[in-house]
Amino acid sequence: MRRRALRLPRGARSVPATAWSASGSRWRARPVTLIALVVGLWLFGTGEAMLIEAGIGNSPWTVFSEGLGDRLGISIGAATFATSAAILLAWPALRERPGLGTIANAVVIAVALDVMSPVLPQPDAPTLQIAQTLAGIAMVGVGSGLYLTCNLGPGPRDGLMTGLHRVLDQPVARVRLAIEVSAVAVGWALGGTVGVGTVLFALLIGPAVALGLAAAAAASDS
Repeated sequence: MRRRALRLPRGARSVPATAWSASGSRWRARPVTLIALVVGLWLFGTGEAMLIEAGIGNSPWTVFSEGLGDRLGISIGAATFATSAAILLAWPALRERPGLGTIANAVVIAVALDVMSPVLPQPDAPTLQIAQTLAGIAMVGVGSGLYLTCNLGPGPRDGLMTGLHRVLDQPVARVRLAIEVSAVAVGWALGGTVGVGTVLFALLIGPAVALGLAAAAAASDS
């Protein structure tokens, strides 16, 4: 059976409706939706932690969080949460509306980063570092597929992107590129790790999320 597509905020791509997708209020969710939300965000945070521990370059926003955390003397998870909270303060001016998924995104990913990083391997061999980076990107894609199909509101950074797209009347791709390049540049200046992993993430995250959404739809239909 073909399911109706849910739409993300203006300018973003549509995601499939699933058996666990919320409908109506962004602040009300069935237990199955909450489980999918938390699992998806935890996988997302774990994938990001895999990139960190691989040591060859973080995703753009994690480059920023790592650099900020180093300068403030706080964990990367705490810096990630602080960044999310700061971005949310700008949402009213951007006419963005949060939801349960928005708050969960800020909290769960930050906790997953701090919990999972100490227990993940730190490979020394380049081939293992690349393999762990690729596995982390794939996990972020799967986590995104679960999280996005919950339909409980965008994450803080996604809302920043779509809000700026609306206010500045610029293409989403251009706005996203400007935001992520800025995050990498500032994060690198603060001491965050930039490298091959950062490039791989930039090139592969789009296809990984697309596959994650397809896998979520397939799991829902099975």
